[in-house]
Amino acid sequence: QVQLVESGGGLVQPGGSLRLSCKASGNIFSIYAMGWYRQAPGKQRELVAVITSNGSRNYADSVKGRFTISRDNAKTTVYLQMNSLKPEDTAVYYCNCDLYSSSGRGNYWGQGTQVTVSS
Repeated sequence: QVQLVESGGGLVQPGGSLRLSCKASGNIFSIYAMGWYRQAPGKQRELVAVITSNGSRNYADSVKGRFTISRDNAKTTVYLQMNSLKPEDTAVYYCNCDLYSSSGRGNYWGQGTQVTVSS
């Protein structure tokens, strides 16, 4: 059974930084894309950043230059370094992985971690 467990959310002041982590566990053979999404109250879930197996990265325009996505394949973990945080970054952040496991190819979500940017 594949599980994604996120950590690192919390309350931070505007201009501050947070680092989110998401570890994938289970009988995983290959991880393709790993990404982060977020959902603010009353809004649809949106893509924040994604990184492919060859290291290619894409970011939402709203976070370019402030957020950095990275992955550690040996640890099956994806990270999101968030700098210069703004109140509009407040949301529940979800990890997403496209991977191949003993159950076949699948797309999985973490449980979400709250990020609140407020003074």
